[in-house]
Amino acid sequence: MWEQSPGGLVTALAPILKDRKGAWIGWAGGSGRGPAPFSIDGVRYTPVGLSKSELELFYEGFSNRTLWPLYHDAVRAPEFRRRWWWPYVDVNRKYAEAAAAAAQPGDLVWVHDYHLQLVPAMLRELRPDVRIGFFLHIPFPPDELFAHMPWRSQIIDGLLGADLVGFQTPSGVRHFVASARRCSGVHGSAEAIHVEGRTVRVGAYPISIDVEQFERLAADPGVVGRSQRLRARLGQSRRILLGVDRLDYSKGIDARLKAIAELLSTGRASTADTVFVQIAVPSRESVKEYAELREEVERLVGRINGEFGEPGRAPVHYLHRGMPQAELVSHYLAADVMLVTPFRDGMNLVAKEYAACRLDDTGALVLSEFAGAAHELKTALMINPHDVDGLAAGIDAALHMPPADATRRMRSLRRAVRRNTVYDWADRYLRDAWS
Repeated sequence: MWEQSPGGLVTALAPILKDRKGAWIGWAGGSGRGPAPFSIDGVRYTPVGLSKSELELFYEGFSNRTLWPLYHDAVRAPEFRRRWWWPYVDVNRKYAEAAAAAAQPGDLVWVHDYHLQLVPAMLRELRPDVRIGFFLHIPFPPDELFAHMPWRSQIIDGLLGADLVGFQTPSGVRHFVASARRCSGVHGSAEAIHVEGRTVRVGAYPISIDVEQFERLAADPGVVGRSQRLRARLGQSRRILLGVDRLDYSKGIDARLKAIAELLSTGRASTADTVFVQIAVPSRESVKEYAELREEVERLVGRINGEFGEPGRAPVHYLHRGMPQAELVSHYLAADVMLVTPFRDGMNLVAKEYAACRLDDTGALVLSEFAGAAHELKTALMINPHDVDGLAAGIDAALHMPPADATRRMRSLRRAVRRNTVYDWADRYLRDAWS
C-alpha cells in the first residue's frame, strides 16, 4: 500500500500532476531496489531505490545535515563532510539517468528541491533535447552563508544546467544570482544569467495550495461537525491556539512553547481560558538533531502542563503524528489563532491552508516574518520568532483582537490566497519554462 509523504513538496505537486497527467520520479521510501513503475489516477510513478548507505550519506548526511541547516540561515550549524559529498553526486546521477530514460524528446523535466541540485546539469549532458526546470522549495541562503560550502561551485554549476531556476521569493533570486557571480563567474541580470551561449532564466514563483479543495472541505458538514466536537472536548469557553508543523528545528516549535509559557506565567492567559494544540508530524527521526528536538519539545510540553495544568485540563495538547487532510481542516476550523512561527521557511503552506479554510472570515494568523508566506500574507500579525517576548505579545494581540479588525485582516488574507493558487503557481512557472 502506498502512502503519500507529508511534506510540502508532495502536497503542492500532487494536484498538478493529476491535472496534467504527468510523471513522477522519486524515492520509493525505505532502502533497497525500487519497485517497478506504476500508475495511479493517470500519474506515472517511477520509484528510485536508495541503498542503506545512500540514505545515510546522501539523505541524512549531505541533504539534511549540510544543505538543510545551511539553507535555513544556519539555525543549526551545518556539517561539511567529504564522505557525504560523493554519495550526493552519485544519487543525483541516478535521478538524472532515470529522468533521461523516462523523458520524450521535447518534454519538460521539472526538477525539485535541494536534494537534486546537480541533476539539471547532468540531465543536460544526457538529454540536450529536453527542457529543464528547477524549483527550490526551501530558502536559498545569502551569498555570505553559501560561500562557506566547500562544493559551492559544483552546486551552482548543477543548477545552471536548467533553462529556468525558480525560487519562492525575490530574496532567493537575489541570493542565487550573487552566489552564481561569485562561484561561477557568470554574467547577467537578476532575471537572466548567460552560461556558455545559453540563457538561464531566474525568477520568484511563490508556491500555493489547492484553494478550492480546502474550501470544499471547510464547508463539508462532516468536517464542520468534527471541528465542533473538537471544540467541545477542548472546552467551549476556551480560545484555541493551533500549531501544525513537521517536527523540525527550523519551525520554531520550541520558541512557540516558551512564548505560551510566558503568557501563562504572566497571567495574560490561563488554563481556564486558553489551550494550545500542537500537531508535530514526525520527520527525519533517524537524524540526531531531530531526535534531540523531539526530546526538547516533549520536555517543554511536560513542564508547561506540570506547572500550569489542572486536573482534567491541560494547557498544551501535543500530538506527535500526521493526520488526514479532512481531520486537519477540522482543526483549522476549530482554532481561534493559528501560530506559524518558523525561524526560516521557504514558504509555509499551513498559513495559506488556515486562511483558505476560514470561510466566515474569523480567526487570526500569527506569522513569522522569516516565512516566505509573509511576502503575500501581509495582514497577518508578524512576529520575530527569535524574540520570545515579542512572540508572546503577538499571540496575546491575536487573542484580544477586536472582531472587526480580525475580520478585516482575515478577509485580506483569504483574497491573497485566492489570487495565487497552486494552479496559478504551476501555470506561471511552466509557461516561463517553455518560453
